[in-house]
Amino acid sequence: MDLDFIAGRGLVLLGCGKMGTAMLEGWLDGGLEPSDFTILDPAPSARLEALARDGLRLNTALPGDPAIAVLAVKPQMMGEALPALKALGSGGTLFVSVAAGTPIARFEEAFSTATPIVRAMPNTPAAIKRGITALVGNAAATATHLDHAEALMRSVGRTVRLDDEGQMDAVTAVSGSGPAYVFLLIEALAAAGEAEGLPPAMALDLARATVGGAGDLAERSGDTPDRLRVNVTSPGGTTAAALEVLMDDAAGLAPLMRRAVSAAAARGRALRG
Repeated sequence: MDLDFIAGRGLVLLGCGKMGTAMLEGWLDGGLEPSDFTILDPAPSARLEALARDGLRLNTALPGDPAIAVLAVKPQMMGEALPALKALGSGGTLFVSVAAGTPIARFEEAFSTATPIVRAMPNTPAAIKRGITALVGNAAATATHLDHAEALMRSVGRTVRLDDEGQMDAVTAVSGSGPAYVFLLIEALAAAGEAEGLPPAMALDLARATVGGAGDLAERSGDTPDRLRVNVTSPGGTTAAALEVLMDDAAGLAPLMRRAVSAAAARGRALRG
């Protein structure tokens, strides 16, 4: 699905930081014009000011009946920011939130349960259009609303749909927080290489390219991750020696990752209240 459903009615973006900017650039690349957007942001970037000169409405009055209102402010700013969009509730506008940790019920309190709302959880690779976003809608969100939300988020990567909002804490723990785990892996792999005698810059370059290339191979290959692992492991070889440590049932990577993801999911539930 393309973004033609926005043309004519427009899109309101509340907050345009790193994630908001990544999405905006994707939508512009997808064929929308600056004039299709109304953006509310207290500290607009030079990029937004330049787009405003080309027709984007920056910190102006809201359009009467926009197709979409995207909420991209930080969760702690929601209480102050949401009243600005209250007039759009209970109408034909679809609300899409990319704010971590803010449940659909919070938006229903602000805009009414009759308002179609889709909660989305993207991750930081969206900045290079390599993100993945999980989506779930409220009772008022129709199949068409979900299609529209999915089309929006495909501008910055892939999408998946959840069965219910209760899965969002697990999504946050796996893909929302997951890039940080991968960055830590790069750090740790580089430090291990340095400990074995490699120059720091070379160790980091090797670790970064290895993790990036392996991740790309895992996405592009038709093989499962366990098959890819077996393919690179010769019996009795160097990889097998390393995997004996990493695959230890008690102290290896798998139980460690389970504890890490569990901790992140539990923290998400606690923050939600």
